[in-house]
Amino acid sequence: MLLKAISAVSSSTLLGGANGIGPLLQNTSSSCFIPVKSCPFENSLVLSNKKRRSCMVFAENTNASLTGVVFQPFEEVKNRQELAIPLAREVSLARQGYTQNSEAAINEQINVEYNVSYVYHAMYAYFDRDNVALKGLAKFFKESSEEEREHAEMLMEYQNKRGGRVKLHSIQMPPSEYDHAEKGDALYAMELALSLEKLTNEKLLQVHKVANENNDPEMADFIESELLSEQVEAIKKISDYVSQLRRVGKGHGVWHFDQMLLH
Repeated sequence: MLLKAISAVSSSTLLGGANGIGPLLQNTSSSCFIPVKSCPFENSLVLSNKKRRSCMVFAENTNASLTGVVFQPFEEVKNRQELAIPLAREVSLARQGYTQNSEAAINEQINVEYNVSYVYHAMYAYFDRDNVALKGLAKFFKESSEEEREHAEMLMEYQNKRGGRVKLHSIQMPPSEYDHAEKGDALYAMELALSLEKLTNEKLLQVHKVANENNDPEMADFIESELLSEQVEAIKKISDYVSQLRRVGKGHGVWHFDQMLLH
């Protein structure tokens, strides 16, 4: 069966061609169509119109797709149990390819982010005291606490998006004192923050590994694009702060560093 691809020609008839050239199209109008041997379409016939400088394409109509795979959505939906829509109200409708291991890993990372946020909030409270009064450091750790909490909420939203259940774990009580006999409070707190950022990065890499092991490229991409890049930047920034605080010592230099953070 031949399928006319461009436009119909009135009163046209396909005839057998001569001299092995192929079929000819005879038209009752004054236009004359001649066969063209070369055609970009396989198993098709191109006829050119000398007057109108146009052509017609006839291609074979087949049911097979270009890849050789015929997509039959209704048959696939009917025959694949994992595509069935659950009726139970307590079961997620959106969940697909999301394993229990992935769900547990996201919940654990939520707990990591909240714990780090809690420590930073305790640091904010310490540096905001009247007998410490390093307002720049207090501001920095308050913003850091808010950022970690935002990460936890981002993970919670992702858990819900994939059809998992958010389960919040207990949060450890952070220390309330950050003064150190040798390092002083500013350097000690910043070094602790650097260690926490590196620990968080390790935990994120473990979550990413779980995603790969469970063949979940979407989850792996989420961890990479939304969390890992930002975590590496945070490690670099706090590393710079640690180096600067080591240079200025515990005295007047800390005040200048604090003013830099404040402004």
